[in-house]
This record gives sequence, C-alpha cells and structure tokens, in this order.
Amino acid sequence: MIPPTEMAGKIVLTTGAFDMLHPGHLRLLEEAKKLAGSDGKLVVLIARDETIRRNKGRDPIFDEEARRYMVSMLKPVDEAILGYMPFSFEKVIERVKPDVVVFGYDQEEFRKEFEKFCKEKGIDVHIVVAKKYSIGKLNSSTEIIERILKIYNP
Repeated sequence: MIPPTEMAGKIVLTTGAFDMLHPGHLRLLEEAKKLAGSDGKLVVLIARDETIRRNKGRDPIFDEEARRYMVSMLKPVDEAILGYMPFSFEKVIERVKPDVVVFGYDQEEFRKEFEKFCKEKGIDVHIVVAKKYSIGKLNSSTEIIERILKIYNP
C-alpha cells in the first residue's frame, strides 16, 4: 500500500460485483478510501448484471441498480457508478480520471487486462492489489450462499 500522506487529495477507483455486501467488502472500501486521503474521492464501479452472469455463471442476487444504491450509501464511498456495456476501460478512465485503481485480491485476470490497457495507451495510474480481509466467519458471497444453503437445505 502507498502511505496515505503521499495520496492526499487523490481519486481512487475500485470495482466489483458487490452482490451480497459482507465485511470483506466494507474493509476493502475503507482501505481504498484511506488511499484517497481526507480530501480525496473514492469511486466504486459496480459490475453490470450481464457481467456477473458471464463471469460467475449465475444471476446476481440483487440487480445492478440495487447494488449501486447500497454501495453508494456506504460511508467510505463518494460515488458509485455502473459499468459500461459493453465494458470499456477507456470510458471508465475518461469518466473517473483515477490516480489510483484498487483491485481485489481475487481480480488478478481483470487487473492484468487493465495493466496491459494502461501500458498500450500510455496511461499513468497507480495500481494497488488489496489483500483478502477477514472479519468474522463470512467474508465472501460464496461463503454466504453456502451458509444459507446449509441452513435451509440441511
């Protein structure tokens, strides 16, 4: 991570499905906001329903507008926006103009695509990979789904 003093007043972008909010999501957003500094801005790009279907092989639990709204109401988040269809790194960069992009620990392939895009376009942005945050027992949507199934289908 970058020392927060070097990042004051920066625009930080992070992205995800945020289909079922859990403590790991909240910690990720909290840490991303710290990178922006007290006078910075955290923008969260919410995956479209179709993106979730393609990447996870299932329908989202909450639709994209509900997920965008829930994330927008969280304390660390300054703005929550929906991704583009079809997805476009270029449109996201033009709109948000981030200084820093934070990827989740499980977004390696997406991060590599973004790094390649930035290199090809000559875009200077700092990339941070967040660690997996664990608070309590359920820290991923998959764990939550498995727990619900265990409770209701013993």
